[in-house]
Amino acid sequence: MGERIILHCDLNNFFASVSLLFNPTLVSLPVAVCGDRENRHGIILAKNETAKRFGVKTAETIYEAKKKCPELVTLPPLMEKYREYSKKAHCIYERYTDMIEPFGIDECWLDVTGSTLLFGSGEEIADRIRKDIKRELGITVSVGVSFNKTFAKLGSDMKKPDAVTVITRQNFREKVWPLPASVLLFAGRKTSEKLRSCGVYTVGDVANCSDSTLTRLLGKNGIELKRRAEGLDFSPVITPSAEDKPKSIGRSVTGAEDFTDAGMVWSTFLTLARSVSDSLRGHNLFASGVQVHIRTASLSVKEFSKTYREATNSGYIIAKRGIELLNQNYNFSEPLRSVGIRAIGLRESGAVQEDVFGNSEKQAAQEKIEDSVYLLRKKFGKSSITRASEKKQ
Repeated sequence: MGERIILHCDLNNFFASVSLLFNPTLVSLPVAVCGDRENRHGIILAKNETAKRFGVKTAETIYEAKKKCPELVTLPPLMEKYREYSKKAHCIYERYTDMIEPFGIDECWLDVTGSTLLFGSGEEIADRIRKDIKRELGITVSVGVSFNKTFAKLGSDMKKPDAVTVITRQNFREKVWPLPASVLLFAGRKTSEKLRSCGVYTVGDVANCSDSTLTRLLGKNGIELKRRAEGLDFSPVITPSAEDKPKSIGRSVTGAEDFTDAGMVWSTFLTLARSVSDSLRGHNLFASGVQVHIRTASLSVKEFSKTYREATNSGYIIAKRGIELLNQNYNFSEPLRSVGIRAIGLRESGAVQEDVFGNSEKQAAQEKIEDSVYLLRKKFGKSSITRASEKKQ
């Protein structure tokens, strides 16, 4: 079998680029998409190239961004439009291959090994995709071309925006090895700190580091990281099927104002958990656990989780478990900027266990009510029926 040809397509500044399609008079200005543009605690979700040049960064507050760039224009997110344009880009990829693996809303890997007879080399296919995206969608994409997924993704990061970068078996040591080790897939901040503590700074350093040192620092993940640095990533491009089930389902939100007590979080959890519940029902799944995610006003992130004997798809029960978990682990010594709740430990339907103390009967009744509400909302719209009250429990 010949060399694989893998592309990684990364839609440039995706949220900001799509938002500017609907605000064309702002194209030449520094622009950021924010969670809450009216509140100084809003978070930067994305920025255009002009804002980047001022040093505006994703995940910082609007207040911090505007200290760097006083003329920064902030726009609210257009999630439906982002999903629409992500699907349109996906349709363009499908012209060249049916082997497509999404990596978030704005990135995809494509295996075009079998497409070269029709469309030319990997670089030629990448350039055709780049031109199609620009001409038909009005946004740009950077494409990495390589013989594995790791290097294809690195290639898409090397030239932005609107570019194609080819990393081959012959040139990867020259192009990739001088880069910081943190650019490798799954080499996060903590991993990079551990590597630097032993004098391992670049991708080349990782490739040349001894197995024993990497195992001592990172366990078995150290050997996997070395294989990626050496170009030995053989992972396939996996196309999701309609039968694929999610491993967890969550929702989060940054409030218009900080959350200062459990009552404020409770009403938010009810809303978020309703959406989680709808997704569980759509996949015919039940959650045996709950995870709570919080970000404090000083941007410290904490997560708490717990599993239960009884799995559920009830939004009310998921919210109740979430607020109980939060109360057990956080005392609001500092306000919260954002909160999230996630259903974990997902099981197929029918996985609810019997409870000898009778809780399962009460839970089943709650779920039956919510099943009916779910069907009504599905038929008549999400706003057709809601809770009369979302007060603190």
